[in-house]
Amino acid sequence: MVRRIALVTTRDMPVVDADEELLLPLLPEATLVAWEDGTIDWSQFDVAIVRSTWNYTSHHHEFLSWTRRVSALTRLVNPADTIAWNTDKRYLADLAARGVPVVPTTYVDVGQAVPEHTVVPLDAHVVVKPTIGAGSHGARLFNADASGAAAHVAALHASGRAAMIQPYLDGVDVAGETALIFVGGEFSHAARKAAILSRAMTWSTGLYADEKVGPTTPTREQLRVADDALAALPGLGYARVDVLPTADGPVILELELTEPSLFLALDELAATRAANAFRALAR
Repeated sequence: MVRRIALVTTRDMPVVDADEELLLPLLPEATLVAWEDGTIDWSQFDVAIVRSTWNYTSHHHEFLSWTRRVSALTRLVNPADTIAWNTDKRYLADLAARGVPVVPTTYVDVGQAVPEHTVVPLDAHVVVKPTIGAGSHGARLFNADASGAAAHVAALHASGRAAMIQPYLDGVDVAGETALIFVGGEFSHAARKAAILSRAMTWSTGLYADEKVGPTTPTREQLRVADDALAALPGLGYARVDVLPTADGPVILELELTEPSLFLALDELAATRAANAFRALAR
């Protein structure tokens, strides 16, 4: 019996994502469908795998409602509860409470003043971004500009978004950011990403910032941190753990469990591994 797989994207994608271009020929039982398409009968699929739904940040409540609705009709990957938790970057506080090393973060909810004492002074080298965001949209880097950082917090609040303040870890300028990709619960491959906020960004699709990405080999310590972060999260079909270097070891910048690029083109067997893992989810 052929199992049907939905690879979920958005109508706002002007082109097919690079990962899906590689996956679709390997998954003839899969169909690329938009999460906003109200004509889709999700019960016809054995599994719906969330992939390039990169406009969810502008439609967060609607997107979470969609995940709950689809979960009642078919298997959703990753699970709806995981997506709800992961699409608000306050999940970093949960990881920190479990002892997982993360980038220190101060959260400032809408209507709340910036605390007098943040994890890093606003007049230092800081990043300010929304707690619900993707593709570096809304993220800004400030260097010794406390008024600018505070103004960006206010601007995020004015748009109805909570803000987060983090130190800029300048080790990324030399070593880059490492993305560790897992499929089917197993480590697959890793990518090195250049420091996106320390250079001019371009937005060729309008949904995410273009990145300079290449293959890399993760260290044992990076893999340990990623394993620690994922240990309490069962039922994942895929995960991407983005880590930054520090003098005390790697720390997690983001735990991507909703719609991460998996950089399948960087490893000649990565697409096959992902296709096999996704096919297994439909059984």
